[in-house]
Amino acid sequence: MALSVECLQEAMRRAYLERDRERGLFKTFAWLVEELGELAEALREGDRERIMEEIADVIAWTVSIANLVGVNVVEALERKYGLDLRAAGCSGQS
Repeated sequence: MALSVECLQEAMRRAYLERDRERGLFKTFAWLVEELGELAEALREGDRERIMEEIADVIAWTVSIANLVGVNVVEALERKYGLDLRAAGCSGQS
């Protein structure tokens, strides 16, 4: 089963938005930067399991920031890269 970006963003909103609001935008952003550093380290070491873990962290913190500032991630990706994710069958609906 594929995970849709919309589903991920909604799940992250429900699970973490209040905590992220309490932490604040810039402290949340600092966590993202820390996770990017950990991803860089994992890439240098070539540790596949750790790379997967850190990629998940980077995506999660990025989506948390999008939720804090009210950005729809699918819309942002479609606008930036000229993609039509829904037309490509990437909505997560079976």
